Amino acid sequence: MTFPDEPAAVGRDLPRRDGAVKVLGTATYAHETPLADAAHLHVVQAGVAQGRVTELDTAAAEALDGVAAVLTHDNAERLASTEDRELAVLQDAEVAFRGQVVALVVADSSEVARHAAALVRVGYEQQPHDAELRADREDLYAPRRVNPDHPTDTVEGDVDAAMAAARVSVDETYSTAGCHNNPMEPHATAALWDPAGEGFLTLWDSTQGVHPTRSTLASVFGLDEARVRVVCPYVGGGFGSKGQPHVNVVLAAMAARALPGRPVRLALTRQQMFALTGYRTPTIQRCRLAADRDGRLTAVAVDVVEQTSRIKEFAEQTGVPARMMYASPNRRTTHRLAALDVPAPSWMRAPGECPGMFGPEVAMDELAERLGMDPVELRIRNEPAVEPGSGKPFSSRGLVGCLREGAERFGWSRRDPRPGVRRRGDWLVGTGVAASTYPVSRMPKSTATIRREGGGYVAEIGAADLGTGTWTTLAQIAADALGVPVARVEVRIGDTDYPVASVAGGSSGMTTWGSAVVEAARALRDRYGAEPPDGAQASGSVGPPDERYAMHAFGAQFAEARVHADTGEVRVPRLLGVFAAGRIINPRTARSQFVGGMTMGLSMALHENGVLDPRTGHVVNHDLAEYQITSNADVDRIEAHWLAEHDPHVNAMGSKGIGEIGIVGTAAAVSNAVWHACGVRVRDLPITLDKVLDALEERAGR
Repeated sequence: MTFPDEPAAVGRDLPRRDGAVKVLGTATYAHETPLADAAHLHVVQAGVAQGRVTELDTAAAEALDGVAAVLTHDNAERLASTEDRELAVLQDAEVAFRGQVVALVVADSSEVARHAAALVRVGYEQQPHDAELRADREDLYAPRRVNPDHPTDTVEGDVDAAMAAARVSVDETYSTAGCHNNPMEPHATAALWDPAGEGFLTLWDSTQGVHPTRSTLASVFGLDEARVRVVCPYVGGGFGSKGQPHVNVVLAAMAARALPGRPVRLALTRQQMFALTGYRTPTIQRCRLAADRDGRLTAVAVDVVEQTSRIKEFAEQTGVPARMMYASPNRRTTHRLAALDVPAPSWMRAPGECPGMFGPEVAMDELAERLGMDPVELRIRNEPAVEPGSGKPFSSRGLVGCLREGAERFGWSRRDPRPGVRRRGDWLVGTGVAASTYPVSRMPKSTATIRREGGGYVAEIGAADLGTGTWTTLAQIAADALGVPVARVEVRIGDTDYPVASVAGGSSGMTTWGSAVVEAARALRDRYGAEPPDGAQASGSVGPPDERYAMHAFGAQFAEARVHADTGEVRVPRLLGVFAAGRIINPRTARSQFVGGMTMGLSMALHENGVLDPRTGHVVNHDLAEYQITSNADVDRIEAHWLAEHDPHVNAMGSKGIGEIGIVGTAAAVSNAVWHACGVRVRDLPITLDKVLDALEERAGR
């Protein structure tokens, strides 16, 4: 990548280009799209976890003034594709989980639609259901692959023999709770079919990928993709939940088709999102580590149990990070699923790596305790020379640098290794550490176009900005590739009218879209020189990754925890993360992503728990009053730093994804800090005071 004589745009701390319109409230989100005479949609959800609808009384709803339509499985259109059963809405009377959509109401206002939906009476033939995840179930099964396409199980060497021969070992079970994405903007869609009746669908949707959404809708409704347009300039957060289309997009399009020429809006309520927009599966992880007296690992094994839905399989790749994190001659990972009568799980920030680093990183802390070794030193001692499993060299691997830099910044050397000995008033104080990693991904099928226009340049690609800074960072990348000041580059994204782009997922956005923009800029300059004529344009597509190398980002998180000696209350006044994530495109947006990830990891550690009642199949705390998340009062001091990492192999920019790695090691660091504070090892997230208090009282002999 070449750079102009003036200061390079990449690496500069530039403000967000979309910041002003968001602060002023003039950024147009999906539900706010100006549409004349728009109708509003509200859904009716199943009140049982398994069975079939035997009666639907819609008369009272239809009689309400302002109601335009009530759709049920009896009168809804037949979809062209029902292969994805999550999206095959209102196609039959079967109920597969509590909260499934069984009817929808369309009315002139959202208030009337909601009132009418409450008037719909539904009768059921209820059938026995099963919604309880346990590791001892006899019906657990191995999926064919785990997300996105990893082998389900891996085996190297003989773990059992190594465990039996080990001088020091850990064999413990850890669990993570079911977690639910709760972006500020709920899942929202507006839909309009061509008033001329020519079968053209326009969808304004809060999505992490306009082109993937278009492909899905075209398949479900039997349309050519050219007859579907999806628009999404701004997203109010997604965290993965808007990466794969959910039922809201189908509902909006279906309702709009029932009202020819009239647009329909749908914004799911917070409560509805808990059943209809995916979630992170709870996990049960048996982690086994064996080591010699010098702390070198001789065995690593992670056996994972998690849940999926009977109607749609999703297998989170929880065991995958253990396959490459540390050196060991004997390794095993397995994944087993329980198919339950529950909504389908899906992506949530760092699927696989986030829950999958909790068990192993707490186990590493336990191993360090049993060895009498510093937990930072234990991790450094097990640094692999090449990627375990594949044997490929790392394109770059900055974990050791992150651990050492983080330890220095955090003041780790002053730490007394003994748990429960440091106190400030009534609070027991401790510190903990955990490592983090996330793969470098480059998605196929992304193209950018750059055009000379009015003395400047316009870069177009159907990318998404879900708050990560895409509007700004793509302009920085384009400016440097063109050799012009960043002020001369305009970026246009978030519309299927622009060149095809991959989903914003897997921390792959900038790696993928930025590579396409660089290729387009190079093609323009190669064809027209340094000053192309007005109207000149060129396109560039993403090339394949360099398969010779293993590519990952790394990090180290350090936490201070305080545990009240009498109540067991846990507070985390300080988090610090150091990351090796390639070249940082924009320090301002990067710091936001790292801090946001660590905040979400703190939320996972201390608060988040989707409580599913197995008797009803219902997430009983399905709102933000009772589903607790980290708020401002819980966050005191969070620091994010990074190493100056040069990696010429990952892409033309030298960047790695940063949106997800911040969450990955945080929960384990917090758990390890809680143990160091009070001597209580909490292996089941979230770390609530009841889990700490009983053990504190037992230790105190009360």
